[in-house]
Amino acid sequence: MQKKGVVSVFCVGLLLGGMTLAGEDSRQWVKLPEMMQQHMMSNMRDHLVAINEILANMSNGELDKAAEVAESRLGMSSLESHGAEHMAKFMPEGMRNAGTGMHQAASRFALKAQEGDALPAYKLLAEVTSACVACHAGYRIR
Repeated sequence: MQKKGVVSVFCVGLLLGGMTLAGEDSRQWVKLPEMMQQHMMSNMRDHLVAINEILANMSNGELDKAAEVAESRLGMSSLESHGAEHMAKFMPEGMRNAGTGMHQAASRFALKAQEGDALPAYKLLAEVTSACVACHAGYRIR
């Protein structure tokens, strides 16, 4: 199985592993100070808006615009604006790794989108959302 297939299967397994058939939520609680909770939630909502903007740009054939949104709002160059350094010390290692993986995947996507070939860019965008799915499947904040 290709690496991408393994990642997808792993993410689905995490998603299903976090919930029982009865609907119990077994994700790990991550305690954050109230202000950081709000900051993190705001960041995640912006991440979702950014992904929507990326998809809209991709569907219009505007890969350069998609790349710009990805790098500036999700990629490695966005870490300082998200306060990632301050937030990371409160996160379990797996949560930090998922977040870092998402930011790295967004930067890889941006580079590929700039090349102008949509299909390989879409494949890399799936790596971005897989990192989101894995984190949300394993963790919740309070």
